[in-house]
Amino acid sequence: MTANFEFLDYFIFIIYALLILGVGLWVSKDKKGHQKNAEDYFLASKSLPWWAIGASLIAANISAEQFIGMSGSGFASGLAIASYEWMAAITLIIVGKYFLPIFIEKGLYTIPEFVEKRYSTNLKTILAVFWIALYVFVNLTSVLYLGSLALETIMGIPMMYGVIGLALFAAAYSLYGGLSAVAWTDVIQVVFLVLGGLATTYLALNTVSDGQGVVEGIKTVYNAVPERFAMILDESNPEFKNLPGLGVLVGGMWVANLYYWGFNQYIIQRTLAAKSLKEAQKGILLAAFLKLIIPLIVVIPGIAAYVMVNDPEIMMRLGAEGLQNLPSAEQADKAYPWLLQFLPTGLKGVAFAALAAAIVSSLASMLNSTSTIFTMDIYKQYINKTASDKATVNTGRISAGIALIIACIMAPLLGGIDQAFQFIQEYTGVVSPGILAVFMLGLFWKKTTNKGAIIGALTSIPVAMYFKVAPKGWSTNSIFVNVPFMDQMAYTLIITMIVIALVSYFQNKGADDKKGIAITSNLFKTSPIFNVGAFAVMIILVVLYSLFWK
Repeated sequence: MTANFEFLDYFIFIIYALLILGVGLWVSKDKKGHQKNAEDYFLASKSLPWWAIGASLIAANISAEQFIGMSGSGFASGLAIASYEWMAAITLIIVGKYFLPIFIEKGLYTIPEFVEKRYSTNLKTILAVFWIALYVFVNLTSVLYLGSLALETIMGIPMMYGVIGLALFAAAYSLYGGLSAVAWTDVIQVVFLVLGGLATTYLALNTVSDGQGVVEGIKTVYNAVPERFAMILDESNPEFKNLPGLGVLVGGMWVANLYYWGFNQYIIQRTLAAKSLKEAQKGILLAAFLKLIIPLIVVIPGIAAYVMVNDPEIMMRLGAEGLQNLPSAEQADKAYPWLLQFLPTGLKGVAFAALAAAIVSSLASMLNSTSTIFTMDIYKQYINKTASDKATVNTGRISAGIALIIACIMAPLLGGIDQAFQFIQEYTGVVSPGILAVFMLGLFWKKTTNKGAIIGALTSIPVAMYFKVAPKGWSTNSIFVNVPFMDQMAYTLIITMIVIALVSYFQNKGADDKKGIAITSNLFKTSPIFNVGAFAVMIILVVLYSLFWK
């Protein structure tokens, strides 16, 4: 099935592509007589305003996984999946108030650089290599795969052509221009992302209400499937293993969110490139508000698609076209592509541009951050300590290009391995609690030692595996347990923090570590705008969870 694009749709998409490439290359130009240095290339000359930071954070975060995957989850299980977005909003507030002041005060380029300043060069190098591997073999590869899968489903473009096309599009401006090109084009990407997503939401709700508009559409969907608007699932729900009830609010979701938004290079790099701490915090605040509306764009269409598919009257109105590539419980990820075919000419182009914007902006962000970590934490540390500005920037470009080539080779292979993507996501969840524990105690407990951090990080992996799965042949009454994925992350974090704390305490006999960070009350003071905005975000979240609790 293809989306039956017409000339206007292609024209809109081409305009979008030319606009992104044009802006990306324009902002990449060197000023007369000025050679790009590391700060220019990797931190956009520390010149980003708050609105560019907020837009860029969302553009880097939203990809095909949200548009295709979260719409599919909305189709399969309902609004509960929106917790990933809504809880991210409050996580962003925490990152802005408590993490950013320390990172910006230390003048960081990369997250591994913080590890060196707080712990040791050896631990920094270990984590830098881990993150480079994670970005290349997990993040870049999976975004290329899911993005090209979406293009194949919607447009009929063969997988390999889609992988190469997306890679070349992202590389065309990001390799040359660095973070500046990525961040400024992200502002445009977010406009297309939101407009295209809202167009699809409007179409789905208007169709459900038989042309009566969005408000009637929401009422109709809610009345048809009220159980799919429950945010807190009970144990009888088939999706409980993925979203384990109250464990979502007080458990592992915090691990995933704090790790992703607080210590993820391709996310936090935008805030490190801000004009000032206050600008970075305002950008974080904008991203938090945008996070509140993302479920409207990516989850609600999936729920509406479920109602449409299961309503004979609506399916009769849709006719033969509605039966093409019909989503089902087994193929829920078809929900979003299925909806796109019903958009009128012109809006199809906008919606497709939104999907492309989500994919390309994430690719560009990951490429830039991969090259930043390699150049600043590996190349300048071990290969060329006295590298010139020109050599540093060129190394960043070359390393990003190599990372992209590897990802292009790996991406099509994900389709040939059963559950490969799910396995990779769960692998990331196995290691993230240990890394989060290292950072949290390193930031806020001065007694934490390098030895404690290393032992804790290494211990976290077998601990996570203990909670993850019992070995074959062992009875369910054995010493091994098998708990929901999010609960596993929460338990692993707690145990790892205890291990780090005990090793550190006995190593230094209770004394502060010489690299401990001195925390003062003034460090976490925020502006009235940030405080009011943060309070508003929390109030909105309380209202949302109150409305859709059960």
